[in-house]
Amino acid sequence: MAEETASVETIQIPDLLPVLPLKDVVLFPYVIVPLSVSRDRSIAAVDAALSEQRILLLLAQKDPSVEEPSPADLYETGTAAAVMRMLKLPDGRIRLLVQGLSRVKVDGFVQESPSLRAKAVRITEPEPSKPASEEAEALLRAVKEGLEKAVSLGKA
Repeated sequence: MAEETASVETIQIPDLLPVLPLKDVVLFPYVIVPLSVSRDRSIAAVDAALSEQRILLLLAQKDPSVEEPSPADLYETGTAAAVMRMLKLPDGRIRLLVQGLSRVKVDGFVQESPSLRAKAVRITEPEPSKPASEEAEALLRAVKEGLEKAVSLGKA
């Protein structure tokens, strides 16, 4: 698992990315999800990503009922995602398997046709902090022991 995490974190994310608006899904870094793509601009975004570095910018729509979202219809924070697999269906739709790489913030849209394209800036995640003192470690240990005792009482 640590090797997968390291490889995802070291992938270079281009400054300009094709945007894939999402109606009902929010993708987080490291998560793998299947997506169904059917809108013309979204298909154009997938085609652009596949012809470049296979990386898309996934942004959630503010209102899922909007069929052709403009930049104003999308949230500014999203996820850069790698296209792992792609299947074109006979009816024109595309099935994708994508993996979230990193949270990103939109720094402006530069293109709206044939697909949305935006400048993206990686959001660096803070390092998880360790307990600052012996007192905090003792409290953490006491809570853990209490939970273990409660679980063991429930088994009887």
